[in-house]
Amino acid sequence: MGSLDIKTRTMKKTNISKKNANKALLLATLALVVNFWAWTLISPLGAKYADDLSLSPTMLSFVLAVPIIVGALGRIMLGMITDKFGGKKVFSVVCFLTAIPVVGLIFADNFVLLTFVGLLLGLGGAVFAVGVPYVSSWFDSERRGFVIGVYSLGNVGTAISGFMTPRLVGYFGQNYTFLLIAGLLAIMGTVFWRFGEESPNWKPQKGSTLGRMTSACKQSVTWDLSAIYVITFGAFVAFGVYLPVLLKVAYGLTLTDAASRAAGFVLLATVARPVGGWLSDKIGGIRVVKSGLLLIAALAAFVAFQQSLRSHTTLAYLTLAFVLGCCNGAVFALVGKLTKSESMGSVTGIIGAIGGLGGFLPPIILGLTYQKTNSYAIALSMLASSALIVYFYISKQFKLKKVYKIV
Repeated sequence: MGSLDIKTRTMKKTNISKKNANKALLLATLALVVNFWAWTLISPLGAKYADDLSLSPTMLSFVLAVPIIVGALGRIMLGMITDKFGGKKVFSVVCFLTAIPVVGLIFADNFVLLTFVGLLLGLGGAVFAVGVPYVSSWFDSERRGFVIGVYSLGNVGTAISGFMTPRLVGYFGQNYTFLLIAGLLAIMGTVFWRFGEESPNWKPQKGSTLGRMTSACKQSVTWDLSAIYVITFGAFVAFGVYLPVLLKVAYGLTLTDAASRAAGFVLLATVARPVGGWLSDKIGGIRVVKSGLLLIAALAAFVAFQQSLRSHTTLAYLTLAFVLGCCNGAVFALVGKLTKSESMGSVTGIIGAIGGLGGFLPPIILGLTYQKTNSYAIALSMLASSALIVYFYISKQFKLKKVYKIV
C-alpha cells in the first residue's frame, strides 16, 4: 500500500449549538437501534424457523447470513449517498423502507420467501454507514472517538432483538410482533424527518459517485482499518446472529435462555464501543486494536475447546464480547481522525461493508463444521488464527506509516 498523507483534522470554526449536536447524536443512535433490531429479527427465531420450516443446519446458516451480506454491501452505497444528500434524509428514508420487509416476514412461510425477506432486511444493517459522517460533522476531531462510540451504542438493537423478540412473540404472537417493530420504524423515520437537521459544517459533496469512491479507495487507511474491522466487527456480527443457535445446540440451553445470553453478549460488546473510542482519544486507537487482536486470538482459542458452559467459559465469552466492542469503537475513532471529511461517508461505507462481509461467512462455517464434526471447535479456532494474521499484518503496516504515530 502507498504512503498515507492525511493529518488529523479539526472542524471549521462554526457556531454549533451543543444542544443541537447532542440532539443529532441522540436521533442517529435511536435510528440505529430500531434498524438493527429489524436487521436481526430472524436470528433469535432461528431455531423456531428451523423446526417450523424443516431447515437443515446449513439452510438455517444461509438464512441467517443473507441479511448480513446485504447489510454489509449496502453500506458502501448508503455511505456515498450520505455524502451527497446528508444523514437526515437518508436516515428517514431507510427507516421507512426497512419497515416493508419487516411486514413481509408475516408472509415468509418457506425457505425461499424467508431468504428473500432476509435479503431486504439487510437495508437495516446498512444504515450504520449513514451515522458516522452525520455525527462526525457535529463534533470536533478531539471528541469524535468517544462520540462515534456513543453512536455505535445503537448496535444494542441487536441485543434488544435477541432479548425482546422471542418474548414479544410468546406474548403477542409472531405477526403482531412484526407489525409492532414495523410501526417503530415508521415512527422513527417520521421523527427524524421532522426534528433532524444537518450540521452547519456539512455540505453536499460535488462530483460523481465514482469519483468519491475512487478517492476513498486511494486512501490506504481505508484498507488498513478494513483489515481490522473484518475480524472485530465480523466476529461481533457472527456471534450476534449465530450465538443463540450455538448456545442451544452446543450447550443444550432453551431457545429463550440462549437468545437472552446471546443478547447479553451483544449488549456488552455494544457498551464497550464508547470505551474503545474513549481509550482511542486517550492512548491512541492503534494501541487499542493491536492489544485487542491478541486478546481475541487467545479467547477464541480458549472457548473453542470448552465442552460445557461453566463459569470460566461464560467469563471468556463475555470478555471476548467486551474486547470486540472496544476494537470496533477504536476503528471508527481512527476513521474520524484520519479520513478526509468530504469522503468520510464513502470510507465508512467501505470499511463497514468489509466488516459486515466478515460476519457473512462465519455463520455458514459454524453450521457446516458442526454438521460435519458435531463441534464448533474448528470454526472458533479459525477466528483465533485470523486475528493473529491481522495482528501481524497491521503491525507491519503501522510501522511503515508515520501518520499512525499521531493516533
